Amino acid sequence: MKSGFLAAVAACSLMLAAPAMAQGVKIGILNDQSGVYADYGGKYSLEAARMAVEDFGGEVLGQKIEVVTADHQNKPDLATAIARRWYEVENVDMITELTTSSVALAVQELSKEKKKIDIVVGAATSRISGDACTPYSFHWAYDTRALAVGTGGALTEAGGDTWFFLTADYAFGYALEKDTSDIVASKGGKVVGSVRVPLNSSDFSSFLLQAQSSKAKIIGLANAGLDTTNSIKQA
Repeated sequence: MKSGFLAAVAACSLMLAAPAMAQGVKIGILNDQSGVYADYGGKYSLEAARMAVEDFGGEVLGQKIEVVTADHQNKPDLATAIARRWYEVENVDMITELTTSSVALAVQELSKEKKKIDIVVGAATSRISGDACTPYSFHWAYDTRALAVGTGGALTEAGGDTWFFLTADYAFGYALEKDTSDIVASKGGKVVGSVRVPLNSSDFSSFLLQAQSSKAKIIGLANAGLDTTNSIKQA
């Protein structure tokens, strides 16, 4: 359903531009295919997008839909370079997935400059639809505000009123910690500490020891993908 919905939104968004396109419609899947979020999307998202295009009939307004892909390696500068080449040289009309919030924010700003559509489905910072929102951007799926209100609010109300965060050291982690901290405080709870953890860490032991020594009732994992898996295993 997710892939079918995405294809429909992408196709409808591109309809206004389609009559002027002699070479069809190009959709770029820009994501992490080799790192901490590869299992979260990666090649599987590419396959899902191709299946969605096939389900949609392979064309829109008589224009053939083509899907291209690249690995941004969770690097905003690399992602921006790829996106710029796609827009300026390879005639890509829309970029989607954009795993990793720092990447999504960077590409979203470029899309605004180029007046191109981007649909974020692989990043969660609430800034995407907040202060960084543009007339050309869409954020489909959850965001850090939703995660904070749901999980953070429910746990605090249930008695988990002291928190310590293990926070991924980039835009997504910062946003999730802030949004959850705000909800915890609004429910009468308190954040007693936090530590920032480099993306794609293999050893969480020292960070977990800091969390343990804080005596907080809740250890908030403001991370995702393999970082979440590894921190839970080591905890």
